[in-house]
Formats: sequence, C-alpha cells, structure tokens
Amino acid sequence: MIRLPRSAFPFRIGLGLLLACLAASSGAAPPAPGAALSAAERKQGFVSLFDGHSLRGWHGYRKPGEPVAGWAVEDGAIVRTGAGGDLVSDGRYGDFELRIDWQVAPGGNSGIFYRGDESEPEIYRTAVEYQVLDNERHPDGRNGRDRWASAAYSLYAPEKITVRPAGQWNRTRIVARGDHVEHWLNGEKVVAYTLGSADWKARVAASKFKDWPGFGVLRSGVIGLQDHGDRVRYRNIRLRAL
Repeated sequence: MIRLPRSAFPFRIGLGLLLACLAASSGAAPPAPGAALSAAERKQGFVSLFDGHSLRGWHGYRKPGEPVAGWAVEDGAIVRTGAGGDLVSDGRYGDFELRIDWQVAPGGNSGIFYRGDESEPEIYRTAVEYQVLDNERHPDGRNGRDRWASAAYSLYAPEKITVRPAGQWNRTRIVARGDHVEHWLNGEKVVAYTLGSADWKARVAASKFKDWPGFGVLRSGVIGLQDHGDRVRYRNIRLRAL
C-alpha cells in the first residue's frame, strides 16, 4: 500500500474545488444520472436525445422556437409538470431503435409517439402511440388490453404483461425498420406488427384512426412524449439509426 503524505490531501481537495469552480464559470452543467452513453451504446451507434439537464433538442408540438410549457427537467428526467401539450423531438427519424425509461404516477396516462408529423392539429393523427399507463388505476386499464401499457394504442395489445407498478421505472424499446415495428417492455418483446398489411388495415378501419388518412403512413417523423394531463417522467432517451 502506498501512503500519501498528509500535505497531499489539502492540495487534492483544493484542486477538486478549483475544477468545480472552473466548470461552473464555463456554464457547463455536470452530467445528470443516466445522461451519458455507455461504451457499448456508443459502439452500437446510439446517440442521446436528452442531455439529462435541459430540454435542448425538444419543443412543444407545433411550437418550434417557443419556450416549452408544461415540461421540466427534474433529477435527470423529463417530467410533465403542467398543461402545455405534447413534447416532440427537433429531429425526425425513420428506421431506428429507441430506448427510453418511463415512470408514471398512480392513475397516470401518457404515451410515446413515433414517426409523427406536425402538419395536423394533434400528433396522434399521424403517429402511432406506444401506450404508457398505470393499468391498475387508470380507466383505460378497463377498456381492453389494446389500451394497456406497451400496446400500440387501440390497435395491438401486448402479448405479455411485463409492466411494473406505477411509481417504478419501466424500460421501453421501440424498433422500427421499414414496415416492421416492435414494442419491447422490460426486456420482453410484447407487440409486433407490419404497417400496411391486411391485418393493419383491418384494425385501423375498426378504430378512430380510420378518419385520419395520414395516420401510420409516414416512414419518418418526430418522437413525441404525450401530455395526457398526468405526471410522468422520462429518462435515458437513446436512439440509433438502423
């Protein structure tokens, strides 16, 4: 064991304080928990869509360039804090794997939209929604399995129930490659479907989406976090192009 002289410790502490002061004076924020990509993620080609301490890279739906209302960053997570509308990515994405963690409040409802467009009054007129829900307490939990957490909302129900209770973190993966889409939850594939297939067309025709010709037809678009009126938290938002 190497023993350092006592005189070394004041220097080390002073150096740490100096570095902290330099970081603060430069305006650089310390990395939030879970904000940094792992070496494996970088090797796989993932990029972070959320830096862990700001809403840079996101804007209110159909409100680019305006201050974001109803969303904030708390403890390294994007949090729905009040009425403000859906939050969407600045970037558009086509074939991708999206990884995102979420935690919904008891009785809460939200959703993750993908391949959406801001040409319509609401994002759900173009984008498919990965359902985020407290199955046990929210009324949608009693409206059929195709409304449960991880469903392709109102179209495809999860094949397995792998959701954790409200207040706990869940880990989602959405894989979109051409017409093929998969929903994963907590390490299990729970939904798979093919856009434009006979099955897809039949399900859309039997749903409210039949009235919106732009629904589910885009192969590239924004990622969206839904404001459904309830508190929800999102973190560790990573995406790689496929």
